[in-house]
Amino acid sequence: MSRPPAGRRLLLAGIVGLHLLLLWGLSQVQDVRRAVARVAPVVVRLVAPAEPPKPLPPPPVAMPQLKAPALTMIDPPLIAVATAPAPSPVFAAIPTPPPAPVPVQTSPTPVIPVTPPPAPQIKQIPASAVRYLKEPRTAVPLMSRRLRESGIVHLRIVVDVRGQPREITLAKSSGFARLDEQALQDMRAARFVPYMENGQAVEWEVIAPVSYELDR
Repeated sequence: MSRPPAGRRLLLAGIVGLHLLLLWGLSQVQDVRRAVARVAPVVVRLVAPAEPPKPLPPPPVAMPQLKAPALTMIDPPLIAVATAPAPSPVFAAIPTPPPAPVPVQTSPTPVIPVTPPPAPQIKQIPASAVRYLKEPRTAVPLMSRRLRESGIVHLRIVVDVRGQPREITLAKSSGFARLDEQALQDMRAARFVPYMENGQAVEWEVIAPVSYELDR
């Protein structure tokens, strides 16, 4: 056999050496990666858990469509209205007025004036003729005693047929209103003997003095 030329052997030797160099480089790269893995810090990242999926809303429920009932138009019944016949005119005969009566002149009736009976006269008697069944109490009031009030009160008294005072008024003042009022009050409690005239009791009137003295 013939030997290959020198150039070819060099080429083969270079190819072999290149493969050896690549293998050595690969072995070094693995060692460098292991060293870097030992020295490099460990970075831990916290990853938030993924939120659970939200529930989907329920699908809308389809509402049944309500249809309005159809309106049936009913024609109102026709009502026949009977019209009353127009009343016939009535002619009334106007009566003839009777003749006016002829006035008859008569003599006027004489008017007789009616005179009322005179009022009964009240018998006037003097104070000395007065007789008491119950005399009036003529006590001077306490306030009049303190103020030294005294005097005579004249009273007009009308007495009925039973001897009771029917009307009492002040005829003449004593000068003190307190004594005048006391005299009217005392005389209302008095009772009198009926006054007789012709055997019959009559009303009578008198002006009676009532004395109020401090020494009594």
